[in-house]
Amino acid sequence: MTLVASASEEETRRAGVALAARLEPGDAVLIAGDLGAGKTVFVKGLAEGLGLDPDEVSSPSFALVHEYGPAGRPPVLVHADLYRLPGAGGGLEDLGLEARGGAILAVEWPCPPLTGLDAWRVRIDLAEGGARRIDVAPPEGRAL
Repeated sequence: MTLVASASEEETRRAGVALAARLEPGDAVLIAGDLGAGKTVFVKGLAEGLGLDPDEVSSPSFALVHEYGPAGRPPVLVHADLYRLPGAGGGLEDLGLEARGGAILAVEWPCPPLTGLDAWRVRIDLAEGGARRIDVAPPEGRAL
């Protein structure tokens, strides 16, 4: 597990950029943390690190899933926010997350069965003075 201290949105975004450099096609990144901890900012960094425009990334809290990539091509990044999903993942199968091909899947507020995936795990916690503590753990058998 790697711990990153972030004192700003910019540092949280850069932590996402750094992780993107380690991702392989089809990887999943499960991102946990309190409201306002910086999960979507971290995903903006993932997008930037994957060669996408981070300004296009927004929280999919109401849409549940956003896809990002070049127009007319398969998505490079699938971003899901399951905060508003009822119960313990009820309706998750309707989102089509398993049919993402080689796209990176970034999930805020992961729930079962996604929490059972062999995935990158990111935990963002608020610290004193608005700082963040970002813990990153790789999938089994992968190094940071």
